[in-house]
Amino acid sequence: MFTLGIDFGTNSVRALVVRCRDGAEFGSAVFAYPSGQQGVLLDPRDHHLARQHPGDHLLGLERCVCGALAAAARRRGFSPGKVVGIGVDTTGSSPIPVDAANRPLALQPKWRRNLDAQCWLWKDHTSVAEATEITALAARIRPGFIAKCGNTYSSEWFWSKILHCRRVAPDVFAAAHSWVELADWIPSVLAGIGRPEDVVRGVCCAGHKALYGEEWGGLPDKAFLRRLDPALAELRDRLYARAHDARTPAGKLSPDWSRRLGLPAGIPIAIGEMDVHYGAIGCGVAEGTLVKVIGTSTCDCAVVSSAKRVPDIPGICGIVPGAILPGFHGIEAGQSAVGDIFKWWVETVCDGDAATHAALTREAARQRPGESGLLALDWNNGNRTVLVDPLLTGLLLGQTLYTTKAEVYRALIEATAFGARAILERIKAYRVPVKRIVCAGGIAEKNPLLMQIYADITGCEMQVAGSSQACALGAAVSAAVLAGAHRDFPAAQRAMTSVRRRRYRPIASHRRAYDRLYVLYRRVHDAFGGVDRSADLSSVMKELLAIKRAARA
Repeated sequence: MFTLGIDFGTNSVRALVVRCRDGAEFGSAVFAYPSGQQGVLLDPRDHHLARQHPGDHLLGLERCVCGALAAAARRRGFSPGKVVGIGVDTTGSSPIPVDAANRPLALQPKWRRNLDAQCWLWKDHTSVAEATEITALAARIRPGFIAKCGNTYSSEWFWSKILHCRRVAPDVFAAAHSWVELADWIPSVLAGIGRPEDVVRGVCCAGHKALYGEEWGGLPDKAFLRRLDPALAELRDRLYARAHDARTPAGKLSPDWSRRLGLPAGIPIAIGEMDVHYGAIGCGVAEGTLVKVIGTSTCDCAVVSSAKRVPDIPGICGIVPGAILPGFHGIEAGQSAVGDIFKWWVETVCDGDAATHAALTREAARQRPGESGLLALDWNNGNRTVLVDPLLTGLLLGQTLYTTKAEVYRALIEATAFGARAILERIKAYRVPVKRIVCAGGIAEKNPLLMQIYADITGCEMQVAGSSQACALGAAVSAAVLAGAHRDFPAAQRAMTSVRRRRYRPIASHRRAYDRLYVLYRRVHDAFGGVDRSADLSSVMKELLAIKRAARA
């Protein structure tokens, strides 16, 4: 038996054919979104805006699945008729305005070029004011709503984006019968669901992004929404009443998509989850295992048994029963930019390409910790955790007339590792067990320098997922459980997931140097992040110079 995992990322969609028995990957294909800039629709007048065209999602779905199946067909033992299930993951929160037939407005001629009628991509930060308003209102009258998401609602999330659309594009808001997360919409398309009210919604997006909680009856109540805007209260009835974990199927493959893809009609479609959540499953997430999916941004995922109580953790992205892995509380945190920061430095500032990345990495690897005298903040796209503030920006301290491109490149890698340590310290402080860390994504797989720096700065051993497509693999694992190929998720993970043999262990001398730098990072982090408004930063540059001299001695 085989299952199919489909992973909708920021710039492309990929499909992976996996053998259920052992997780062997039989075929894959990638399709780059054709619209906008590397698949992202931008507005030069507003750098916070980031949208995607749903037509790209549909075209990519068909192209990459057919490509993966064709690749698998060249292997002995495979045929499309042996595919027993499909799993889908996407970015999130990436909501889409749809009509009463579950069709995105952007697919209609009237709205095709309207940016507000597109899929509002996860990295869209146009809703800063609305997020602040939601946070303030919840703190006053419904503190429980935000207690589980670190006490701060984000501009990256569902309600912020919809409220912003209501204010800046009331015609789009009025034309939308409902809004559906991309992670829920793709499975509903494959299942042939023709009404938004019938879409089976996943608890990952609902709980982490839409303030859904069974303890208060699902989505935020109408009285709360009415205080934000009466139109939101009216919309609530056209959304959903219940969200489900990955034990519930999103539907069965419709005859139409069966013909288009060449797969058996009626096979189960797993509930849609965010890419990083299925990526965590694809990395073998379990209690005590923290998974870091490192890409354009980074998401950290952990789980704690549902039998235990998890305290509210300030600054994280959510604690949701049933999210990520059924039977556990799903805990999410992350950084709004990681790979995007390196891309900005190499491609935008240095006007380079992949060869430039490689050259700077080689040169940076020859440097010792602290040798450059530089310290950076990893906030080029705001701070997701632990400050939850999209209006923060990047910072580089300590440069001189002799600072090189490679030194800055390394300082930016170190900045993202310092941010990762801040997250790790926060969740550990609230008794979330972390006994090992497994990393996934192309950066983790291809950049040993970054992985070693992460080990040295966090003081933790870093492992790398066995699959280079952990998100798609996790979606395939979910489909395998639903199809009955494995009795439960732990059994499926044991059979279908793995880690690589190479491990990155902290180097004691590096760790000592980075501990000194991390003290400075936290001083600057807390000062510019508003945590310590009385901070005295007058000695930071001199301390960086002292660390630099010691490293070069």
